[in-house]
Amino acid sequence: MKIYVGMSGGVDSSLAAALLVEQGHDVTGVYMKNWSRDLPGMRCPWAEDLADAKRVAVQLGIDFKVFDFEAEYQQTVVDYMIDEYRHGRTPNPDIMCNQEVKFKLFLSAALKDGAEKIATGHYAQTVNGRLMMAADTNKDQTYFLYRVSRQALQATCFPLGQYIKPQVREMAAARGLYTAGKRDSQGICFVGKIGIRDFLSEYVQVSPGDIVERESGDVLGRHDGAIFYTLGQRHGLDVGGGLPYYVVGKDMEANIVYVSRDLNNASIWQRDIVLADVHWIDQAPSTKSCRIRVRHRAPFVTARLEYDAARVIVSLDHPQRAVTPGQSVVIYNENYCLGGGIVVSS
Repeated sequence: MKIYVGMSGGVDSSLAAALLVEQGHDVTGVYMKNWSRDLPGMRCPWAEDLADAKRVAVQLGIDFKVFDFEAEYQQTVVDYMIDEYRHGRTPNPDIMCNQEVKFKLFLSAALKDGAEKIATGHYAQTVNGRLMMAADTNKDQTYFLYRVSRQALQATCFPLGQYIKPQVREMAAARGLYTAGKRDSQGICFVGKIGIRDFLSEYVQVSPGDIVERESGDVLGRHDGAIFYTLGQRHGLDVGGGLPYYVVGKDMEANIVYVSRDLNNASIWQRDIVLADVHWIDQAPSTKSCRIRVRHRAPFVTARLEYDAARVIVSLDHPQRAVTPGQSVVIYNENYCLGGGIVVSS
């Protein structure tokens, strides 16, 4: 089969390409150029990643191409993320990147160029177009893939789905792949190790405001922009001594960050969560009982689903901490990822 592999310059996508070559497929490596902009104090590593991907393609003896999606990436991922933060929400750009770029733009461009399928180094599995968790439950990335369509999944291979990360490292080293010892990328998906505060400061005009204790209404200190704080946050408040304070709410119009020392504050713990912009990989499940994740690697929680027009109300068996508007709640039936939605209230 003719398969185009998204090669990021990391060990996972490198081994994915190698395994497909060994299986006898006609493999072409593709580097997606999504972001190349440097930021103050942070040089974007795209050129080094591209060079690493090329080196592995040469090692494997496969064709190699570069697909430039930078303009589309800016519009569908970066602008989306910035706008969400402006409105006081906490988005996940990795999820939007998978939805709009890797499994839409890349898939479309690859098929148009002659590919029969695409492949990536994600830790996930597909079964007849259904999305299933990877064998490595610690690295499983189905949380980030819940907005991918069934049609896209039917045209996608996940060669690493049956392996755990240490095996991947060992297999890459055994094959002498150039990226076998390369460290996994950290930080924002498109700019590397730079913090979200530093990134947003380049794009959003922010102003200082008050940090207010929820219970007393007392002003405890000043923040340098409500946009930088998220529900449940403890660090970076720089207020008071003794027991720590936690962010329990924000008023974006008044530019106020509300905090509390009460770990049982009702604003932090949620039992009922309202989801909008819901996406089902196949169709809405007939069963109302499921298990959900409120964030990547969070423990699974059993829940019940109720449908209200275009929204889904998730009622949790056990309250969860700091479920924040803008984040995704992803819904599972056993090991299958069914879909999920964006938190609008809790």
